[in-house]
Amino acid sequence: MPETPTAPPVPAPAPAAPPAYATHRAPGCPFDPPPERYRLLAEGPLARISLWDGNAAWLVTRHADQVALLRDERISADNRLPNFPSVSAGSQATRAHNRTFISMDEPEHNEQRRRFTADFTVKRINELRPRIEAIVTELLDAMEQAGPPADLVRDFALPLPSLVICELLGVPYTDHAFFQRVSAVMIDTRSTPEAALAASQELVDYLGDLVAAKEKDPGDDLLSRMAVQYLRTGISTRDECAKQARLLLVAGHETTANMIALGVCALFQHPEQLAAVRDGEPRRVVNAVEELLRYLTIVHLGRRRVAVADVEVGGQVIRAGEGVVFATDLANRDPEVFEDPDRLDIDRAARRHIAFGTGPHQCLGQNLARMELQVAYPALLRRFPGLRLERPLAQIPFREDMAVYGVYELPVAW
Repeated sequence: MPETPTAPPVPAPAPAAPPAYATHRAPGCPFDPPPERYRLLAEGPLARISLWDGNAAWLVTRHADQVALLRDERISADNRLPNFPSVSAGSQATRAHNRTFISMDEPEHNEQRRRFTADFTVKRINELRPRIEAIVTELLDAMEQAGPPADLVRDFALPLPSLVICELLGVPYTDHAFFQRVSAVMIDTRSTPEAALAASQELVDYLGDLVAAKEKDPGDDLLSRMAVQYLRTGISTRDECAKQARLLLVAGHETTANMIALGVCALFQHPEQLAAVRDGEPRRVVNAVEELLRYLTIVHLGRRRVAVADVEVGGQVIRAGEGVVFATDLANRDPEVFEDPDRLDIDRAARRHIAFGTGPHQCLGQNLARMELQVAYPALLRRFPGLRLERPLAQIPFREDMAVYGVYELPVAW
């Protein structure tokens, strides 16, 4: 009998690629996390996602897990390791060039970071408050003299932290147009590798020249102390000093500038809470700042790490060598920690937020950022009690394509 032909085996379907890491916000909801990403918070503690380069990583969604893992030595901040989940092609191209203490593990991280901690203690920042208040007054005077309308980003939110960090570091503010331009290229997720690397090198060269000049003629600023204590003594090279200075300069103005403008924009949508910040007692303003930090979470692309050993989370194992993304915005909207988390409530107890991270890599400049926000919000709103948006919210350009979320401009009148 002729043999019955057998059907060829059906190949197994290829495993579906994980969903892309969502970055686009829902129309009309610029203050909330992207809905595709937000949905993962309710589905489980971990999710597989695809990044910009097609590589997969674990997304950690819940507050408790993020706090635990960001303090776990099995989760590394070393961005030179294989499979480290970079934010973009530009950030991947510059990761070796941008190596500073924030991308180091212990003990190297602590040894490098503690060189700067004295400049950012609560005591030191409290000493800076009169100068911060004076800068705020000068900027508000200029806005009032020029008259409405104004761009709150250009006229207030960006120059305030730029002036403060320039004075702290010893960087001439007259060069602000240069360092703001190259900083923007460095944190733009659309920047090509070549453009990001060129911008980073420009800033390193500029700051390296400053450090070298301060070695010869030091002043009373952080760059001078770096030059005298670490460059002159041979502990650090000029390039190493310049890269640490670049980190402090970029982080010192980009984050706070966007929190000021985005926070005011959010308060415009809640007039009763805006009035409470404007008229509130200092302790209430302090609480309002914490709630705005939680609610807005401008580090919206998450903190990036890679596992160096197997770690179990909620019954799922993150294997050594796998990339990990910590969705900070989801942690700060976790209903297990914050009741009715999608509601802005400046009177809630919000200090458990992790907008500044947690663990050994918690933001070095958080005390300075808090002080600037605590001074800026009420001062601005009291000087201009009729402050209002000049455009509908839908026409405000939000920074979805930048590593630090915020607004490109905020046209206001009073």
